[in-house]
Amino acid sequence: MKFEDLMVGQKASIQKTFTAADVTAFAGLSLDINPLHVSDEYAKNSIFGKRIVHGILTSGLISAVLANKLPGPGTIYLGQELRFVAPVYLGDDIKAEVEVAEIMEEKKIVKLNTTCYNQDGKTVIFGMATVKFNG
Repeated sequence: MKFEDLMVGQKASIQKTFTAADVTAFAGLSLDINPLHVSDEYAKNSIFGKRIVHGILTSGLISAVLANKLPGPGTIYLGQELRFVAPVYLGDDIKAEVEVAEIMEEKKIVKLNTTCYNQDGKTVIFGMATVKFNG
């Protein structure tokens, strides 16, 4: 994609179902072994009633959209604001969507609304990404 092809309102998305194996792998890589994520026994007595997926693992889908689709390969992540508004459970199918909100042509910087939805259409994460176009 060329910078000139970007338009405010342009959208792209990616979707993934999170598994116990995803959570275990991420816990090992990140060293985040919070029992809410890795222990069925602990999580069943929590406010969630069962294990939840790491919020940062879920938000990684946003990075995948930015890197692979919009703006695409070569994109440089400058910043991300996130609000975690609902839990993601094992087996949830999450859609991450980005939408171009602002284009700063002189610096080739793009701001994008970022949202993750579950299979029921409920927002689980929302925020704003700032990226530098490097395509």
